[in-house]
Amino acid sequence: MRIFTVDSFTDRPFRGNPAAVCLLDTAVPDEWMRAVAAEMRHSETAFVLRQDEGPHSLRWFTPAVEVALCGHATLATAHVLYSLGESGRLEFATKSGVLATEQAGDGLIAMDFPANPAAPCPPPDGLTEALGVTPLWTGRSRFDVLVEVGSADEVRAADPDMARLAEVEARGVCVTASGEGTSADYVSRFFGPRVGVPEDPVTGSAHCVLAPYWSAKLGRDTLTGEQLSRRGGTVRTTLRGDRVELAGRAVTIWSGELQVPPASGS
Repeated sequence: MRIFTVDSFTDRPFRGNPAAVCLLDTAVPDEWMRAVAAEMRHSETAFVLRQDEGPHSLRWFTPAVEVALCGHATLATAHVLYSLGESGRLEFATKSGVLATEQAGDGLIAMDFPANPAAPCPPPDGLTEALGVTPLWTGRSRFDVLVEVGSADEVRAADPDMARLAEVEARGVCVTASGEGTSADYVSRFFGPRVGVPEDPVTGSAHCVLAPYWSAKLGRDTLTGEQLSRRGGTVRTTLRGDRVELAGRAVTIWSGELQVPPASGS
């Protein structure tokens, strides 16, 4: 089976968010996918089983757990399939419903994802102390906690206590601020130590939360988000009712073949 590493939400190698993409020949056991994802050590590894008719099957695993939604690994998967000759609209059957991608020109790939707005809530116990920031607003989405702070500099300077942050009951915590003083409309960082990802370089699924939040605040449906991790990355978002279009570029770093087939019955 072929496997790739792709840097997502960037047009330059060694930037953005790396994901592994495994092209399955047949259905495989969950434990084998978990083992491959742990071996790859990227924040997510995508496993895609292509279908002659209907949506391709797509699942995502961190080095520790399976996740229900992942943007950068979906972008990486679409990038690989387009590079291998597929074209037009691609559909993927996932744990978050059917997701679709389109080639948007100039190397951009647009993805149709569900919007996941955050509802305001008090900061969960221990969150403020773990993050070491002063929240202006705190909310909770389906998977994550969203925290707005006062400036891009505060987002950039955040240095969470990962052990304490892992005790917060959420997939991850997204810290965000206005993009004033940057080239973006808003900025963010995403921390997920609870699921084995201390800091995710660029988080597509978090932008399903960020897009409705900042579109409401800024009064525009189309925005540019910049994730201020060490690798950095850019996500273009367009809010369309209860859906969000996430658009970005990707770069293949390497490809090869897995030498360890899934053991029967494992």
